[in-house]
Amino acid sequence: MTAAFCLLVVAKAPVPGFAKTRLCPPATGAQAAEIAASALLDTLDAVLATPGAIPMVAMTGDLSAAARSTEISEALQLTTVFPQRGNDFAAKLANAHADTAAAHPGLPVVQIGMDTPQLTPEILAAAADSLAREEAVLGPAADGGWWALGLRDPRQARVLVDVPMSTDDTGELTVRALTAAGLFVRHLTVLSDVDTMADACQVAKLRPGGRFATAVAAVRGQEGAS
Repeated sequence: MTAAFCLLVVAKAPVPGFAKTRLCPPATGAQAAEIAASALLDTLDAVLATPGAIPMVAMTGDLSAAARSTEISEALQLTTVFPQRGNDFAAKLANAHADTAAAHPGLPVVQIGMDTPQLTPEILAAAADSLAREEAVLGPAADGGWWALGLRDPRQARVLVDVPMSTDDTGELTVRALTAAGLFVRHLTVLSDVDTMADACQVAKLRPGGRFATAVAAVRGQEGAS
């Protein structure tokens, strides 16, 4: 059985016009927000079903203006939600780890985002099990970034502040930063995250019955009808 660990989701309120704008076109702003909301909800389902996980969510944005705000709010009631803080994304990630460590001293943290709705409780539990044997684990993303970062001591996430985010070598640079801090990093399986509509279509095929797949199919159906 997976030992207790914090499962940290770094999330952004899926507000139309601000969420997943790289999906537009073919998606409209409202459809892109619906896709983002569905990704978050599918992710939270997996998190809440993961054995041993203490669900934590670092949130930014106006949830009251978000797509599927009521459903998201209800799901978040089953987690501990706290605000993101920091001047850039790297700082926000480091601070989210630090805030989680302060809330649950001594527990390891596995951190994910909301761009991999194909995650399952089994994948997340396996990441936590790997972390029980290693100081750090990293889930590489197919685009060169990463979809998960697990740290036995989450305070070590402070090294992220010097890592450029959202580049095609973010994953490699993250490993270098962790290694320079004296950590051995074990790699998890490579997953595709969702940045473009091509990504969304590929990921949707992996969980055809999920909310995310349904939201993507609505856009693809619109394209076929045009």
